[in-house]
Amino acid sequence: MKISTNKYVSLTYDLNVGEGEQQELMERATPEHPLEFIFGTNSMLESFEKQLDGLSEGDTFDFVLSPDESYGEYDDDHVVDLPRNIFEVDGQLDEKVVFEGNIVPMMDAGGNRLNGAVVAVKEDVITMDFNHPLAGENLHFTGKVIGVRDASAEEIAALFAPQGGCGCGCGDCGDEEKSEAGGCSSGSCGCH
Repeated sequence: MKISTNKYVSLTYDLNVGEGEQQELMERATPEHPLEFIFGTNSMLESFEKQLDGLSEGDTFDFVLSPDESYGEYDDDHVVDLPRNIFEVDGQLDEKVVFEGNIVPMMDAGGNRLNGAVVAVKEDVITMDFNHPLAGENLHFTGKVIGVRDASAEEIAALFAPQGGCGCGCGDCGDEEKSEAGGCSSGSCGCH
């Protein structure tokens, strides 16, 4: 069976970023913990799926996605200072959530969910970076297709059911303990 729309796909992969000898392993999906998704349902980057389209179980892949094909270039305008008081609870900064390097789920003025990385905690402002953690990076994926099957109607319907957590769909953000620790900090597996 070949990968195509509405097929349930399981992959192992290594995701490296950087150039040549300077590549760094960012993420790994193993046979014990594969990446699993339903192809063609907008749950993965379109460019990622394009590289996998038509592959079968047992096929290997090796491709690079440029920033234009993935999370865009790093944009300094996405680093902003926000008033410290919006992070306070009863007049106190929640230091379990707001600390340098932590990913904080937030909403913009339009009600859209987004994740921001805390860059700096200052006296009057918190500096947040709303760039995707992999913005500006070339994403080098190498891996293997370990399963392809028809997705069930229930699996497809579950994709469109209301989700809790940060909205990235990775399933890690609904767990309160993980959310306080930053939840799905990388989101680099190809989820939006």
